Amino acid sequence: MEVCYQLPVLPLDRPVPKHVLSRRGAISFSSSSSLFGAPDPRQLSQRRGAISYDSSDQTALYIRMLGDVRVRSRVGFEPERRGSHPYLSIDFRILHSQPESAGPVSARKIRRLLSFQRYLHSSRACRGVTPQNPLHILDHDYTGQAKCMLEKVGSWNFDIFLFDRLTNGNSLINLTFHLFNLYGLTELFQLDMIKLRRFLVMVQEDYHRQNPYHNAVHAADVTQAMHCYLREPKLSKSLTSCDILLGILAAATHDLDHPGVNQPFLIKTNHYLAALYQNTSVLENHHWRSAVGLLRESGLFSHLPSEDRLDMERQLGSLILATDISRQNEYLSKFREHLDKEDLCLANAGHRHFVLQMALKCADICNPCRPWELSKQWSEKVTEEFFHQGDIEKKHKLEVSPLCDSQMNSVGKIQIAFAAEWARFSDTRLSRTMLGYLGLNKASWSGLLQERAGAAEGRTRPRRAALTPADDTNSKVLPQGSKES
Repeated sequence: MEVCYQLPVLPLDRPVPKHVLSRRGAISFSSSSSLFGAPDPRQLSQRRGAISYDSSDQTALYIRMLGDVRVRSRVGFEPERRGSHPYLSIDFRILHSQPESAGPVSARKIRRLLSFQRYLHSSRACRGVTPQNPLHILDHDYTGQAKCMLEKVGSWNFDIFLFDRLTNGNSLINLTFHLFNLYGLTELFQLDMIKLRRFLVMVQEDYHRQNPYHNAVHAADVTQAMHCYLREPKLSKSLTSCDILLGILAAATHDLDHPGVNQPFLIKTNHYLAALYQNTSVLENHHWRSAVGLLRESGLFSHLPSEDRLDMERQLGSLILATDISRQNEYLSKFREHLDKEDLCLANAGHRHFVLQMALKCADICNPCRPWELSKQWSEKVTEEFFHQGDIEKKHKLEVSPLCDSQMNSVGKIQIAFAAEWARFSDTRLSRTMLGYLGLNKASWSGLLQERAGAAEGRTRPRRAALTPADDTNSKVLPQGSKES
């Protein structure tokens, strides 16, 4: 059964507004080009983002991609409660609710918004709607405590949840900005501080705050873990400044504009993104393209030669695409092969890039290796997000994705495998600490499981029980929120 939303159709006597045509993103148009004021398809194809042309369309539709997803179908279903799910609560009417101005529109007034997330915030502000989480100016105590925490940003016990509270929800901006300065990247690459700050603000805004797990705090946590790995002796002695820059950028943007659902959900609901990327690394391709869009919009690397910019974008994509969980075994087997042969040479640019890919993958799924209080919180958050998707799938009679059934308790082993292989590559205090926390967390979850089993004896299992490790001693400690395929 195809399940998606019916797109708003533009009246035949009304052209697409200029402010929409000028907006970056994908456009779906019909063979009747007069509906669009006869745009030149060659000009459209040069616009950032993906272009979709469907000659079978009888009416003109326009959509904004890279975050704001539109799907067509014969069958639709009612949207969820607003704010409960990023893709199932879109009010399409706001896309063309603004009247066109008579006369030329200045570039300043043209909104070049990447994702639906930013467009929604902007439209609410224009309509005078008070934000649900208004920003308040932090007092000096909070700012001072946040700065003190950044002095220990290389600690594996870094509490990203506390740091996010101290920065009033701006953990990703503050932490990444600090790392750029800590590594001297701002000076080395002659980056404009204003452009860098603007880029990081846009990155944080394009993470969906309503996602329990795949949000800006998760991105900040992965970035902090990536920093810990970059400081490991083998890497710190070998990585170039460009490697470090790409590693931090990839960590900060690896889940950019994540919808809070996994790839199978997008595929079985005939989601436009799934069609756009041909059901292959759908989310990862979207995260990468979204990151490239923000880099270009902010002009962060505009002073660099075009060949260097394109090469950085390509390498950034290679790192982000490596986080596709459907390719975990492929990367793990390759990593093991290198370790068995002991042929990893970090003087080789290709080998350094592969190690960066592995570092990013480990950072993305390292939550079971964090201290118990942090690890437990992440487990609860990813469980909530998985179960929310499962509830939607059940409601609309779709096959429930693995790990998304709140009535089941199945977990994988991939996190332990990556942690163990990383320890083989870099046998340091950090890797031993990670494995130590992994064992302690397994014991803690086993204890909780026994307590809950005793408390639930004679009655049904609580519906929202957190995922716990299986009885097999080799099963992972906590489920992680990498893109489940």
